[in-house]
Amino acid sequence: MRLLIRQDIGLRHLLPLAVEVLREDPMAEGDMYPGVLLSAVITCDPAAWEDFPDLRDELRLIAAGLADVPPVIQQVVERFLAAEH
Repeated sequence: MRLLIRQDIGLRHLLPLAVEVLREDPMAEGDMYPGVLLSAVITCDPAAWEDFPDLRDELRLIAAGLADVPPVIQQVVERFLAAEH
Protein backbone atom coordinates (compact mmCIF):
# COMPACT_ATOMS: atom_id res chain seq x y z
CA MET A 1 0.00 0.00 0.00
CA ARG A 2 2.76 2.46 0.92
CA LEU A 3 4.52 1.92 -2.41
CA LEU A 4 1.42 2.82 -4.40
CA ILE A 5 0.69 5.79 -2.17
CA ARG A 6 4.28 7.04 -2.61
CA GLN A 7 3.70 6.92 -6.37
CA ASP A 8 0.31 8.67 -6.04
CA ILE A 9 -1.43 5.64 -7.55
CA GLY A 10 -4.97 4.77 -6.51
CA LEU A 11 -5.10 7.38 -3.77
CA ARG A 12 -8.89 7.60 -3.95
CA HIS A 13 -9.06 3.98 -2.83
CA LEU A 14 -5.90 3.67 -0.74
CA LEU A 15 -6.05 6.75 1.48
CA PRO A 16 -9.16 5.60 3.38
CA LEU A 17 -7.56 2.18 3.91
CA ALA A 18 -4.28 3.69 5.02
CA VAL A 19 -5.96 5.99 7.54
CA GLU A 20 -7.82 2.97 8.89
CA VAL A 21 -4.48 1.22 9.49
CA LEU A 22 -2.97 4.38 11.01
CA ARG A 23 -5.89 4.70 13.44
CA GLU A 24 -4.85 1.39 14.93
CA ASP A 25 -1.08 1.80 14.59
CA PRO A 26 0.27 5.24 13.64
CA MET A 27 3.77 3.78 13.43
CA ALA A 28 2.81 0.93 11.09
CA GLU A 29 6.00 -0.14 9.38
CA GLY A 30 5.44 -3.18 7.20
CA ASP A 31 8.89 -4.27 6.11
CA MET A 32 10.61 -0.90 6.52
CA TYR A 33 11.03 1.52 9.42
CA PRO A 34 8.42 2.57 11.99
CA GLY A 35 6.14 5.23 10.54
CA VAL A 36 6.80 4.48 6.88
CA LEU A 37 3.09 4.27 6.05
CA LEU A 38 2.42 7.54 7.86
CA SER A 39 5.28 9.14 5.96
CA ALA A 40 3.89 7.93 2.62
CA VAL A 41 0.40 9.15 3.41
CA ILE A 42 1.35 12.61 4.64
CA THR A 43 3.65 13.23 1.67
CA CYS A 44 1.21 12.14 -1.03
CA ASP A 45 -0.22 14.62 -3.53
CA PRO A 46 -2.06 17.24 -1.43
CA ALA A 47 -4.80 17.44 -4.07
CA ALA A 48 -5.81 13.89 -3.14
CA TRP A 49 -7.11 15.14 0.21
CA GLU A 50 -9.69 17.38 -1.49
CA ASP A 51 -11.98 14.33 -1.71
CA PHE A 52 -11.30 13.40 1.93
CA PRO A 53 -11.17 16.50 4.14
CA ASP A 54 -12.46 14.56 7.16
CA LEU A 55 -9.77 11.91 6.76
CA ARG A 56 -7.11 14.60 6.34
CA ASP A 57 -8.27 16.21 9.58
CA GLU A 58 -8.23 12.85 11.33
CA LEU A 59 -4.73 12.21 10.02
CA ARG A 60 -3.63 15.58 11.40
CA LEU A 61 -4.97 14.55 14.81
CA ILE A 62 -3.16 11.22 14.60
CA ALA A 63 0.12 12.90 13.64
CA ALA A 64 -0.27 15.63 16.27
CA GLY A 65 -0.87 13.02 18.96
CA LEU A 66 2.39 11.17 18.39
CA ALA A 67 4.64 11.27 21.43
CA ASP A 68 7.96 10.06 20.06
CA VAL A 69 8.27 10.62 16.34
CA PRO A 70 11.15 8.63 14.86
CA PRO A 71 13.86 10.96 13.51
CA VAL A 72 13.49 9.44 10.04
CA ILE A 73 9.99 10.95 9.66
CA GLN A 74 10.08 13.87 12.10
CA GLN A 75 10.54 16.53 9.42
CA VAL A 76 7.73 15.27 7.18
CA VAL A 77 5.36 15.11 10.15
CA GLU A 78 6.28 18.66 11.18
CA ARG A 79 5.78 19.94 7.61
CA PHE A 80 2.41 18.20 7.35
CA LEU A 81 1.23 19.67 10.64
CA ALA A 82 2.48 23.15 9.73
CA ALA A 83 0.84 23.17 6.28
CA GLU A 84 -2.45 24.96 5.93
CA HIS A 85 -5.17 22.87 4.37
